[in-house]
Amino acid sequence: MNPSEFDEVLRGRRTIGAFRPDDPPREAVLAALEVFRWAPNHRKTEPWRVFWLGAETKQQIVALNTRLIQESKGEAAAEAKRKNWSQIPGWLVVTCRRSEDPFLAEEDYAACSCAIQNLMLCLWARQIGSKWATGAVTQHAEFASLVGVNTAVERVIGLIWYGYPEVIPSQTRQPVDAFLVTCS
Repeated sequence: MNPSEFDEVLRGRRTIGAFRPDDPPREAVLAALEVFRWAPNHRKTEPWRVFWLGAETKQQIVALNTRLIQESKGEAAAEAKRKNWSQIPGWLVVTCRRSEDPFLAEEDYAACSCAIQNLMLCLWARQIGSKWATGAVTQHAEFASLVGVNTAVERVIGLIWYGYPEVIPSQTRQPVDAFLVTCS
């Protein structure tokens, strides 16, 4: 891949909110996870873990989220979320090892974030869209229990949905000169 093709993958990636029902090949996701693990991480801590969710766990999380939404926003909102979430083909949960050292904890979170970006870009290069979800359900104790996350030693960084995009939204960004500060 030449630099301009790589740049186009970076600029073209979008957060996908609607997926087609067909599952991407397992090999494509495994290839993206191979790239995931090459994220920069200070001290080479490799603080991440990834849980690849099966149908039963996904359904349990959909039910949990439906219950939580129903309690906070009512039946109609809960049903809309249930319907939407039930149609998402691929689910991964990324966790980060906890650290007593606040600086290391921040570095490890940053490393996990970089790893997730690697994953999402690698999927995108294969025409597979994704969404990094961090909603309240991902921080719920029952969510951790359903996935098998030991919250004493790791924390959930996000729920990564993936699949072939139904719709690819457009996007804009501010120009470089809007955020670049040159120091002498």
